[in-house]
Amino acid sequence: MQFTFSEEQQQLRDVVRRFLTDKSPTSEIRRLMETEEGFDRSVWKQLCQELGLGGLQIPELYGGQGFSYIELGIVMEEMGRALFCGPYFSSSVLAASAILHAGNEDQKTNLLPTIASGECIATLAVAEEGGRWDCKGIGVTATPCSNGHTLKGIKTYVIDGHIANFIVVAARNLRSSGENGISLFLVDANQRGIERRLLQTADQTRKQALIKFDGAQGELLGEMDLGPSAFRKSMDEATTALANEMVGGAQMMLDSAVDYANNRMQFGRRIGSFQAIKHQCANTLLEVELSKSAAYCAASAIAENDPKAPALASLAKASAADSYVRAAAACIQIHGGTGFTWDNDTHLWFKRAKSSEVLMGDPKFHRELMMQRWENST
Repeated sequence: MQFTFSEEQQQLRDVVRRFLTDKSPTSEIRRLMETEEGFDRSVWKQLCQELGLGGLQIPELYGGQGFSYIELGIVMEEMGRALFCGPYFSSSVLAASAILHAGNEDQKTNLLPTIASGECIATLAVAEEGGRWDCKGIGVTATPCSNGHTLKGIKTYVIDGHIANFIVVAARNLRSSGENGISLFLVDANQRGIERRLLQTADQTRKQALIKFDGAQGELLGEMDLGPSAFRKSMDEATTALANEMVGGAQMMLDSAVDYANNRMQFGRRIGSFQAIKHQCANTLLEVELSKSAAYCAASAIAENDPKAPALASLAKASAADSYVRAAAACIQIHGGTGFTWDNDTHLWFKRAKSSEVLMGDPKFHRELMMQRWENST
């Protein structure tokens, strides 16, 4: 398979990179890490309304730009490279995909334009105390009532859950057993019956929250029977987007390592001339390029509605997770003693790499899932 970006796609990359270089320097990243919200609302407004990135893959009918997942992958890659602090992945990817695949026309018309414009921040709540990201790990229940459904249970690792205006919740509707009992519900995050707590995670560049539902009212997204398929498709698309973000971070670590090796002098020579450093950089380059190919292939498969897209999404996540962690670790080692200090920025990407490694399933989980899906698609 040969894959190249078009001239227009390269221009999109250039525009996004220039914007993030200006708005997301490491000094700003460090400042936002210390805040509870974790992002700058003025920058978020610019990103959504001036650049139109908030609704990049949302159809024009619902207030978006109508681009494919290839373009979304480009944007995610650049955000991973810049370590952008903002609710893009939670709102414009996770929540938007869930609403697109599960919602009825009225729900799409009412909700998606507000996500695209950045007026409302949304997120998707999946994982619970067991840490699973599939249907089998969902224990939050949704009981029918006069106003819709009443939700009860706890969700954790909810990205930007502490600032979201509304939350799409994957819950068990009790009408059916197993995977068929999963549906998606839209929940107003500011109502009674919801308790939200910001989690103190190692990676504070991406805020996560624990959310307790105790009698909160939820509106069913779309139809009950479409819940499992909409959930799986949304998770595959989000997994692919995350993989593209991770390869952007991995490339940043490789570039940082090579730049330092070409400038750091030791024993009268640049350390990049030492064979051990050359080998480490070469191995990292190979891994990063392979994971890029997997991430681009998965994004292209989703854009073309390829039946192998679910398997490729898991392949991309597993590959990107491994290469990102190893690239970040290699970058720290090449920087030597300074690489382990708080003043050096490398640890910011290392923490994101470790956080993203387990987010939405670790490499072992996705390799097993990939094999199952590949057999089913052939």
